[in-house]
Amino acid sequence: MKLTKEQLENIKNQQSQKNQTKRVTSHELEKILYEAIPALDHGFVRVIDYMGDDTSIVQSARVSYGKGTKQVSTDKGLIKYLMRHWHSTPFEMCEIKYHIKLPIFIARQWIRHRTANVNEYSARYSILDKEFYLPTKENLAAQSLSNRQGRGDVLEGDQANEVLDLLKNDAERTYNNYETMLNERYDGSKIDDNKKGLARELARMNLTLNTYTQWYWKTDLLNLMNFLRLRADRHAQYEIRIYADIMLETLKKWVPITYESFMDYRVGGTEVSAKGKVILQKLIKGENISLEDSGLSKREWNELMEAFEIKDRLI
Repeated sequence: MKLTKEQLENIKNQQSQKNQTKRVTSHELEKILYEAIPALDHGFVRVIDYMGDDTSIVQSARVSYGKGTKQVSTDKGLIKYLMRHWHSTPFEMCEIKYHIKLPIFIARQWIRHRTANVNEYSARYSILDKEFYLPTKENLAAQSLSNRQGRGDVLEGDQANEVLDLLKNDAERTYNNYETMLNERYDGSKIDDNKKGLARELARMNLTLNTYTQWYWKTDLLNLMNFLRLRADRHAQYEIRIYADIMLETLKKWVPITYESFMDYRVGGTEVSAKGKVILQKLIKGENISLEDSGLSKREWNELMEAFEIKDRLI
């Protein structure tokens, strides 16, 4: 990821600001505020603004005048209780705003989370940057044979090189045609003074989905955790998981107590159905159990066994 001299200067100016406030602030998050954290080849994640911290959650849960309690352990116990029992509204009292640069095809997957305020770079108004996402060879994989929306074995050798060449050539060719239709380069210079350029809102439809876009994405803490629970998961698509992992680190800096509870109960924990609970109870008692007697489908059975790493006492 490369930032222009102007972009670096803007970030430096933002980070040099000294503002007094009576609001709670997160010391660790303040350290990286406005910083462009690299993602993929040309993308980034920036925390632009936030409201509240762990104490704000406690304050909301107790509807108190203060900002939590004097003992961190007491706040920690309450936040763990809220997380454990799915009491969600206190987490909605904290908000965070990100500036994110990402490939269009990931943005279209991301926007399915309809729980944020989003303002995207307008290709009707401005010309998109000449930047495309090209996967590394280790992330070029064939279609999974068992998962219709997942990846299988990694492509190798000439086939991998061929795919990368296709992705690069298609992106460059369509972008060149984009500039030709606009009669304008991405730096704003005209191609032919005697021609009119096609409207930007029309010319953009020719671009490939690996072209980069940008947006501001603002959400509350509860919905951020819902997003991260799905997109930081090992089953999520690699490209969006890269962004989710970065955001997970910002969560840790922003609300460390909540982060710890989130990792324990949401990321590291698992849900069990009523039938699954019965199976676990029988296993704890030392009883044998089979798929045929469980009442579960094969997929449900495999997921339960995998979640608890169960191998013994199964027939």
